Amino acid sequence: MSDLTGKTIGFGLTGSHCTFEETMPQIQRLVDAGARVVPVVTNTIMTTDTRFGTSEGWQKQLLEITGEKIISTIPEAEPLGPSKLFDVMVIAPCTGNTTSRLANAITDSAVLMATKATMRNLRPVVLAISTNDGLGLNAANIAKLMATKNIYFVPYGQDDPVKKPNSLVARMDLIQETIEAALEGRQLQPVLIERFNY
Repeated sequence: MSDLTGKTIGFGLTGSHCTFEETMPQIQRLVDAGARVVPVVTNTIMTTDTRFGTSEGWQKQLLEITGEKIISTIPEAEPLGPSKLFDVMVIAPCTGNTTSRLANAITDSAVLMATKATMRNLRPVVLAISTNDGLGLNAANIAKLMATKNIYFVPYGQDDPVKKPNSLVARMDLIQETIEAALEGRQLQPVLIERFNY
């Protein structure tokens, strides 16, 4: 088993609710590996119920898994820069909306503020994308981030190339391996993978 003892991981969740069920066990895996995991979420997580689960239910899971207070506002996330709390920042799932904002230096959520703080400290950021527009207009933003220093991608591929040809989703079960590589300054390879859900 991998050992992340002594590492503090900021774990950002954005509004791709359909991938939360796949993501939660990966947070548990990081905790089991010895990491302190601090959840950072967008407003969507705090306020929106969907067919994939309720806001209250997801918040409860995060608290139970991590034992940490959820950071959900920009003022709560702002001190993360000066404190240098996070050894690595993860965004999983990372929506097309968040991807485009990050690529264009827009900081309008707690997740993006925490990410900006981590980048300011020259520490790695790991993105696990989940976007219906990854091979559409967001392809330019993904490419821009892939060429950005200290940003690493959880391997991703098309989840449904027939019905949703522009959709890209990361292999959430590779989050820990991507973090471990990123902490060593390496991109986990291969980045582009087959990821069909059917």
